[in-house]
Amino acid sequence: MKKVITFLFLVSFGFINAQSAFTGKGDTRVNVGANLQDGGSGIQGSIDFGLGENFSVGFVANYLLGVDNFNGFYHGSSSAYYDESPDFSDRFDAKARMNANLSSVIGVEQLDVYPGLSLGLHNFGGHVGGRYFFTDGFGVFTEIGFPIAKYGSNNDPFYHLNNQATFSLGASFSL
Repeated sequence: MKKVITFLFLVSFGFINAQSAFTGKGDTRVNVGANLQDGGSGIQGSIDFGLGENFSVGFVANYLLGVDNFNGFYHGSSSAYYDESPDFSDRFDAKARMNANLSSVIGVEQLDVYPGLSLGLHNFGGHVGGRYFFTDGFGVFTEIGFPIAKYGSNNDPFYHLNNQATFSLGASFSL
């Protein structure tokens, strides 16, 4: 019971003392967290630089740590794959991105909801995310990313790894 009361106290203290999630030009926000998707899981890191009251640009990178190996025939190929593992290029993706930061629009100073577009090594896509800051420099984030246009052809058993919807969550920091 003590643990539950302590946890509730810390959560309520965090909400009461919450700080601005995005204030505009000059803001720098860093997100670090887990990336979850079909066929693998990994880490994601991103950085966003505020250019205006409701606009930021930045970069995001993902690296899949746990990926299932592939066995069998892929898309009707005549040659079989036996315990095929993905290369670095199959596991890694980097993107430039731009966001519309909506904390001032929705009127909740501590919560930054940010839809945006990204242009990466594997696709052109979109994302929708949210950050909530408990203190001046620390918060949490969650983000969903999705491809709009994919590059290349679907002739590799690991083509789908960076060309699908992803879900990320983790910690957010203000620099």
